Amino acid sequence: MAESRSRLLSVVPVPAPGGSGQHEPELVAVEPGLADVLTLQRRKAAELSEDGEGGFFLDTIAEYQWARDAAGLAQATLDGLVKPVIEVCEHYGLSPWRLTPRHVDKYFAGEGKRSGATVRRKMNQIDGYFAFLEQRYAGEIARRYGIGVESPVDPFNRPRHRGDFGLRVPPSQRALREFFARWRRSLEAARKPAVARRDYVMGKLTYLSGVRAAELCGVRIGDLHWESGQWGRFLVNGKGARGSGPRQREAYMFEEGRALLWWWIEDVRGGFSDDPGHPDAPLFPSERIPPAVSALNVPSPGIAVTPPTFRKALQAAGERFLTGPVTHLHPHLLRHAAATHNYEGGMSLWEVQKLLGHDRPTTTVSYLATAHADPEKAGLAAADRAVQRLTTDKGNLR
Repeated sequence: MAESRSRLLSVVPVPAPGGSGQHEPELVAVEPGLADVLTLQRRKAAELSEDGEGGFFLDTIAEYQWARDAAGLAQATLDGLVKPVIEVCEHYGLSPWRLTPRHVDKYFAGEGKRSGATVRRKMNQIDGYFAFLEQRYAGEIARRYGIGVESPVDPFNRPRHRGDFGLRVPPSQRALREFFARWRRSLEAARKPAVARRDYVMGKLTYLSGVRAAELCGVRIGDLHWESGQWGRFLVNGKGARGSGPRQREAYMFEEGRALLWWWIEDVRGGFSDDPGHPDAPLFPSERIPPAVSALNVPSPGIAVTPPTFRKALQAAGERFLTGPVTHLHPHLLRHAAATHNYEGGMSLWEVQKLLGHDRPTTTVSYLATAHADPEKAGLAAADRAVQRLTTDKGNLR
């Protein structure tokens, strides 16, 4: 039966002994399966063989795709993850751990040059693969080939937020409660009171409502709807699903958020130099005004604060006021904290999904990886509720 299977031949560049730069292709039979990659059964046979470097390279590619498949990525995405790695390695006839930043720079400045977005995407994918190598294979590669694994996408080209396949662990409820209390007390002594209060309100509202930084920065005065729901809601341009573009959705103020926004509108928002009564005025304006608008000397809507400015302010506040094991704070971590803490407080998965504006519950589940849960306690509670219904309904379990 194994003989009847169709097999795919793949040419893999294998470095010649001595690093002479001459490489002979090795024909390797590949069994069809997940991404048509090699099985891992040849590894022991190739441990001491220099000629097995190409096969070992394919083994790492295989395991990398399997690891990402476990994360729920689609087949087309899995195939695309490794294409830039193979592309550069085939161009130079080198295994990935023998690549240097100069190799990558020269390739993408020459034969591999594409649009800026395409090059950045490929850099991301190459760097992601090397993050995997560092975690899973750094020791084995050092033993086999005497090479330390280091991404050829150096800090000049490396993406700012490098994928490390780890959990985003938000601060605890107590740590965030103390953090916002310390931040609030510091506002009176701020050099720019209006700007300091703006950053504080944005940070607290991100935690309460679970919105993204870009969504919050885009909110206008006219997007506030105090009459909606129990405590009011506001409209945001949410992230579109599956490439459909931004989708407008409702975000929730909750009781604490309503009081916070009311204080901001009534006591602080007028301190900026634009017209806060204009419905198109940003809810959270920048302190800067374009020179062309300033020259008119008439009330007009200002410009909104940008997400990078908000991230920088939140990071600075985290370094000053946040204590505990988690000290690096950014807006998306507050979004994870909102999901986790509301779920631990009794919100159902559907309600947390609605809060975050997710299209699929599987996305929401990934935000709850660090949530505290006790299945045994939940099972006992469910049994108690069943007994209560039996007693109340005189034996009818519904």
